Amino acid sequence: MRLPIHQIDAFAEHPFEGNPAAVMPLENWLPDSLMQSIAMENQLSETAFFVPLSELSDGSNDFHIRWFTPANEVDLCGHATLASAWLILNELRPDRQSVKFQSQSGSLEVTKDGDWLALDFPRRPGTPVPEHIPALAETLGVKPAEALLSRDLMAVLETEDQVRNLNPDFLSMTALPGFGVIATAVGKNVDFISRCFFPQDGIPEDPVTGSAHSTLIPYWSERLNKTHMDAIQASRRGGGLRCEDRGERVLIAGKAVKVMEGVMIIPI
Repeated sequence: MRLPIHQIDAFAEHPFEGNPAAVMPLENWLPDSLMQSIAMENQLSETAFFVPLSELSDGSNDFHIRWFTPANEVDLCGHATLASAWLILNELRPDRQSVKFQSQSGSLEVTKDGDWLALDFPRRPGTPVPEHIPALAETLGVKPAEALLSRDLMAVLETEDQVRNLNPDFLSMTALPGFGVIATAVGKNVDFISRCFFPQDGIPEDPVTGSAHSTLIPYWSERLNKTHMDAIQASRRGGGLRCEDRGERVLIAGKAVKVMEGVMIIPI
C-alpha cells in the first residue's frame, strides 16, 4: 500500500518556521492502530488524516479529519488543520475558497484570504484555579499572576521576557492537571505571546499551537477589551497568528508553507 504524505509548516511565512505537520489524504480510514503507528514513525507533534465525506450539491466534498501525536489521538489540533486546509485549497481543490472538516470537536471551517487561512474553532475559556499557582511556580520557575484551566492549564505571567526565558521542569509538569501547559503574557510588539508544553504526550514544547488559542483568545480579548488581536507563539521556530473573538467561536489565522511530499509504503 502506497500512501501520499505531505509535510507543511503551519503558522509560518517561510520554510522551517512555525509548526510542521504531516498531512495524509485518504480515500477511506485506515485502522486506528496503523494511523497511530504512522504518526509515531513521523515523529512530528501531529499527523493529520482526512477522508472525503459525501459529495455536496455543487460537486465538492467536505472532509472528516483526525489528528494523532506520536503517542495518542487528540480531539483538536490547529496547526495540522491549517496544514490540511492549505493542501486542499491550494492543490486538491484550488477552485474553492473554504473547506469544512467534521471532527471530534464538531464542524471546523477554514477560509482562504489571500495567503492567510482562518480557522473557525470552538471557544474554550479557562476557569480560574488559583490553587494550582504554587505547583506551576515550581514547574515553571516563576510564579504566575493567574492560573486557568480548560483543556490545558494556563499560566499568566507578568512579562513577555518571563515567557521567553522559561526553562520548565518537564518531569514535574507531567503531574499537573490538563492536557498541557500554556504560559502567556501581554506582548511588547503584539497583543500577547505564549509558549505551550505537552510533555505528557511526548512533546516537551510545541512550536505553534492553534488549539491553545481557543483558550488564549477569550482571556486576552476580555483583559485587553479587544476582539481582534495579533499574537506570537515564542518557541524556537516561532509563529505569528491573527486572532478574533467571535463570542461562541474564535478565528485563528496563519500562513503555511509546504516543504516536503512523498509516498509512505505500508506492507500489507
